Amino acid sequence: MAAMKTVANWEQIPKFKSKKEEATFWEVHQLDPRLMNSSVHRPDNRESTTITLRFDPRMLARIKRIARSRYLNYQSMIKQWLSERLEQENL
Repeated sequence: MAAMKTVANWEQIPKFKSKKEEATFWEVHQLDPRLMNSSVHRPDNRESTTITLRFDPRMLARIKRIARSRYLNYQSMIKQWLSERLEQENL
């Protein structure tokens, strides 16, 4: 098997004409971990306030299952959802 080629910046990824072409590209390419890490959204964490929310136990169980299926912490996922919704509200 040939060595994987590392994609070090987003401009190295071509526009794909089909899913098959994209799959072929990713069979021999991988993203540089630093590129992946730099693209993760990190909200300003200089200040944080703890709050308490009450959830229906079934709703919380569903949230936890969704988070687990995405390999996320459920509290982080809830914060991400709220952040995305706030961005939509700012339109």
